[in-house]
Amino acid sequence: MEKLSQQEEEAMQAVWQAGTGFIKDFLDQMNDPKPPYTTLASTIKNLERKGFVNGEKLGNSYRYTPAIAEEEYKKRFMSGFVSDYFKNSYKDLVTFFANEKKISATELKEILNLIEKPKL
Repeated sequence: MEKLSQQEEEAMQAVWQAGTGFIKDFLDQMNDPKPPYTTLASTIKNLERKGFVNGEKLGNSYRYTPAIAEEEYKKRFMSGFVSDYFKNSYKDLVTFFANEKKISATELKEILNLIEKPKL
């Protein structure tokens, strides 16, 4: 799966939040400063071309729905990220954040609890 640009990721966040909608609906979901309508429309068309959204023509407009779930994108993105930057080692990833003081001992304990006692 292709990595999205920051602009594309922001548009996808709006699509995931709206679920199904038109460009204006996605624009309403976005934080300020919002992109121009035409820029967002172009970005959504690129996302459709890349297979991230599906478009359905309704009259003179298109209604879009996500073609991939947000969780699925996160899984694929994180797998590629860990592979590219941490040689497929999640331990190295956590070590990096610990060394950079981006994760606390309390947060590490919470992660350990999640690992040791998975949800049923």
